[in-house]
Amino acid sequence: MRSNLYETDFYAWTLEQSKLLKEGDFKHLDIPNLVEEIESLGKQERRELESRLGILIGHLLKWDYQPDKRSKSWRATIREQRRAAQKLINQNPSLKPYLSEAIADAYESGLDLVVKETPLDYSDLPENCPYTSEQLFDPDFPTDLNPV
Repeated sequence: MRSNLYETDFYAWTLEQSKLLKEGDFKHLDIPNLVEEIESLGKQERRELESRLGILIGHLLKWDYQPDKRSKSWRATIREQRRAAQKLINQNPSLKPYLSEAIADAYESGLDLVVKETPLDYSDLPENCPYTSEQLFDPDFPTDLNPV
């Protein structure tokens, strides 16, 4: 029945599992599905970091490769995504060792964003991410991002 509830009404299943945990009724917990959901939560944090980095990298590329089109919107997006990615890492320090892999994966998304939103094509952009992790999180990078 509990596994069936997981398939038919996920929200009700979560309420039931929470109640069982609070009551200490461990023998009635749906352990296989709980394990799956907990693992999924961890993966969700990784995906969120990659997503934030992809948007950040895409906007940094647009900033660098289209200086005549720079806007307040791009500046704000860079600041917002940088802050959100840093917050994720601060709240989940175990993501830090994964950062170089996340940047490499996010770079592909950043490239796609640039190609979709600009006249630039993949061949106009670097094959690998031109930004270090330090640069990605440096609020003063690029130096012309913050108006004087």
